[in-house]
Amino acid sequence: MILKYTFKTATHALYRNKVRSMLTLLGIVIGVTAIIMIVSLGQGAQNLILTQIQSIGSKTIAVVPGRQPKGPTDVFSTFADSLKQKDLEALSKRMNVPYAAKIMPIVFGNLSTAYGNDTYRTTIFGVTDLFAKIYDLEPKTGRNFTDDELKSYANVALIGSKVKEELFANDDAIDKKLRIKNVNLRIIGILPKKGQSAFNFDDMVIIPYTTAQRYVFGIKYFNRMVIEADTEDHVDATVRDITLTLRESHGITDPTKDDFFVETQAQAIEIVSTITNILTLFLVAVAAISLIVGGIGIMNIMLVSVTERTREIGLRKALGAINKDIMTQFLFESILLTTIGGMLGIILGTLLSMGVSFILSRVVAQGWVFTFPLGAAIIGVCVSVVVGLIFGIYPAKQAAMKSPIEALRYE
Repeated sequence: MILKYTFKTATHALYRNKVRSMLTLLGIVIGVTAIIMIVSLGQGAQNLILTQIQSIGSKTIAVVPGRQPKGPTDVFSTFADSLKQKDLEALSKRMNVPYAAKIMPIVFGNLSTAYGNDTYRTTIFGVTDLFAKIYDLEPKTGRNFTDDELKSYANVALIGSKVKEELFANDDAIDKKLRIKNVNLRIIGILPKKGQSAFNFDDMVIIPYTTAQRYVFGIKYFNRMVIEADTEDHVDATVRDITLTLRESHGITDPTKDDFFVETQAQAIEIVSTITNILTLFLVAVAAISLIVGGIGIMNIMLVSVTERTREIGLRKALGAINKDIMTQFLFESILLTTIGGMLGIILGTLLSMGVSFILSRVVAQGWVFTFPLGAAIIGVCVSVVVGLIFGIYPAKQAAMKSPIEALRYE
């Protein structure tokens, strides 16, 4: 009965000053909304990236030049030239890596492509004819280049749907020639629209890696190597064989001196999950600052309310209310105010997240799906209650300490 009366009195007091109450809620609403949006979009981005990594296949292994980044100073070490033709030949030998089913070197870079007077900056992706099987990407029209064209440094290319749209619009692009630097490449195939995946193939020009090395980039090393194990059970053994083969090829006896590193899809997923989780937590911490600001606003408005209701406090004490009753009443109002703000923040944050996710699924990546962060919603409500409790204690104490005689005399 007492709780029911306390609730009724609290809602009446808040409704009586509804405009002031709504303005006071804004800090809490904005804070919880920001947390819900950050966590929801963070989970959406993480799920999209992990799905894209998994789409490559659990048997796929990446060999990257340079030291494995372990801190900010190691970021640029991945742009090394330690993977050479001799490494490709060593890894291709069955005796060295017996469980390797496919091996493909990769070179890439961003360059301007031209057709007639039109230019478009895109990614040049130098690979072998195995890329179609590894990435499950057969040309929509035309054909893939052959092993003979790879060995003969042929000037042939496949283009993504975005490149075709930018340079050729509705015209047929097959057998037309693209110009990259001073090299003319004959288009032999057009890739289907795939959307953002591990690589954005829609925005690529794919050519034989031999052609890319000699005529486009002028290099004699690889930016990556992709190796596919014959079965998932042999992935770990393949990683070990790759590591031992490359150490022998590079004359490395001390593992700490490795100028390359090997990544499996499981490791890539773990790294991406760690990075996105840390980033999300950091952004949530920044957004939580607004909850503190909102709590200060709650405390301020409750102090004003205590002053305005001094005679009410005196009258209640005269009728038998003790300090605990007065303190509970004002503390309950503070918690009720922040709880309402938390609920509104969850609703608003969910609606905004759904809207942003819908836009991102149309503009950025078709695989972007809205995720409701249940854990963040629960935390948001709990934090709102705690904020109301913490910032409501001082005004409640001030109300409870008032003398009933002085309160009744207050004008």
